[in-house]
Amino acid sequence: MKLKQLSLFLENKPGALSRPIRLLARAKLNILTLSIADTDQFGILRLILRDWEKAKQLLEGEGFVVKVTDMVAVEVADRPGGLAEILDVLEKAGINVAFMYAFTEKRKGQAVLIFRFDDPDGAVRVLQKKGMPVIDSGDLLKQLEG
Repeated sequence: MKLKQLSLFLENKPGALSRPIRLLARAKLNILTLSIADTDQFGILRLILRDWEKAKQLLEGEGFVVKVTDMVAVEVADRPGGLAEILDVLEKAGINVAFMYAFTEKRKGQAVLIFRFDDPDGAVRVLQKKGMPVIDSGDLLKQLEG
């Protein structure tokens, strides 16, 4: 059920983002989705790839510090209030959302959001119990790489 996300700290300067992206491209490792957050001095690049282990090994071999995080993909109704419904269930269960971002492609007409929870296993249990579709990571990755 969980996806593996790679996180890299990058200096906030020209060329810092392109270096890991080019390394992955040369290795023919396709990025399925990504997010970048920044401050004045550094950024955090977050990536989801099918072959995350190979990507991690490559990036670490090139001197990057790579952190692996469990993420959960959830189908969300693509309408006003869809995300609020998911957040209500999580809040009532006491599960914190650390951060989230979206895939650019929809799945079966639904939006797909990627969440980092303080308790990913608990989040999966609570969401499934409420009938909210948590996406099997294998199915999602197959669909996205088509």
